[in-house]
Amino acid sequence: MSYCETQALAIGYGAPLLRDIALHAERGKILALIGPNGAGKSTLLKTLAAQLPTQGGAVLLDGQNLAAYTPNARARKLALMLPHTARTELTTCFDVAAAGRYPYTGRLGVLSAADKQQVRAALELVQAAPLADRDFTKISDGQRQRVLLARAVCQQPEILLLDEPTSFLDAKGKAELMTILQTLA
Repeated sequence: MSYCETQALAIGYGAPLLRDIALHAERGKILALIGPNGAGKSTLLKTLAAQLPTQGGAVLLDGQNLAAYTPNARARKLALMLPHTARTELTTCFDVAAAGRYPYTGRLGVLSAADKQQVRAALELVQAAPLADRDFTKISDGQRQRVLLARAVCQQPEILLLDEPTSFLDAKGKAELMTILQTLA
């Protein structure tokens, strides 16, 4: 059964870039979007994550229209990892990964001991635990990718939407990432 699907989806900025998109993603499966730069892959992922409004049609998540979910409920169901995230000064890698726990922390964003353990486990999973206390702006792009993946994993989503997840990773890092994604699936 499809967990995430689209019905006659149209995506774009103001005017539709692509129309009549039919996508069906199942639990436990990895689905890859392949295409040239500018084809609309990132726009589709942002629309699936409700960061961009649909230009028509619908996105269904677990049989329910994505628009019906509250932001926190949606964040518990799916996470989007973008390769180009705004960098904030004086923020540790632990803090960046911990941002993924905010759908669970309440309005004040205070992390419980269980939340902190979830962050540590996610950093460990993506092999970024040694970076926890480092400044996010002072690590390599490949290391940033791992920390951003840890942030997405911290949300404990049922669907991970990853935009260019292997960007900035060397061949070994790409192979490790694929193994991590297979484990998560």
